[in-house]
Amino acid sequence: MTKLKSQVCFLTPNALFPDKPLFIFLPGMDGTGQLLRTQTVGLETGFDVRCLAIPPDDLTSWDELSKQVVALVEAELARRPVGQPVYLCGESFGGCLALKVALQAPHLFTRIVLVNAASSFHRRPWMLWGGEVIRWFPDFLFEFSAVGLLPYLAALERITPEDRRTFLNTIKKIPKATSAWRLSLLKSFEVDDLPLYRLTQPVLTIASGSDRLLPSIADARHLVSLLPNAKLFILPNSGHACLLEKDVNLYRILQEQDFLPQVNVDSLTSVK
Repeated sequence: MTKLKSQVCFLTPNALFPDKPLFIFLPGMDGTGQLLRTQTVGLETGFDVRCLAIPPDDLTSWDELSKQVVALVEAELARRPVGQPVYLCGESFGGCLALKVALQAPHLFTRIVLVNAASSFHRRPWMLWGGEVIRWFPDFLFEFSAVGLLPYLAALERITPEDRRTFLNTIKKIPKATSAWRLSLLKSFEVDDLPLYRLTQPVLTIASGSDRLLPSIADARHLVSLLPNAKLFILPNSGHACLLEKDVNLYRILQEQDFLPQVNVDSLTSVK
């Protein structure tokens, strides 16, 4: 992936596939987009992948961040054939952002994938309290706390040692102010207030059965009840950061769930 820039941007893999459907990934709390690297090769079987990267000092609102993502998607589509499928995938924090983005421009996205979307964060009192306490942590203590959170963020035994180190280093680099701000965004996220009935495209919600951070299965079932055309897929043994796990293959899940794009080559026209 390309390096993180000073503004919201899309990271691109080393290999581009402009003739394949576009796959937009919105990351979790880290905001880097770098943690999808374990899934990128598999996804490139059928997609041209873009990962959102949010600058570490970004403190914009849900609405402003959503507008920026929509603008990036529109810029990508301006360089591509008309009618090409576009997938929007969000993990955890990125799952909430994906819903906000899709509601701003539902016509842009063919299908939506939500992975352990943090849509019930505001109903978890201990996590809300933790978000407030973080603001008062000394910097050295805040960095140390990331180590203590690892068993809650991921099923470490299901992740390779190299990916565990990458995960920890990525988490430790999130500034304290940014972490507190993104937690405040999750606190303000009210999924029941969103007009999710407007999202009529197919939605696949993926939930981890061994998520120690959030009740992801219950949250996913609630999302399925609110979305007109959604279905649930459960990873029974996975933790919250399931896309880092060596036995989880997102492309294969899409394939098994009959969620891959059906591209009609004759319907595609030249670039706009």
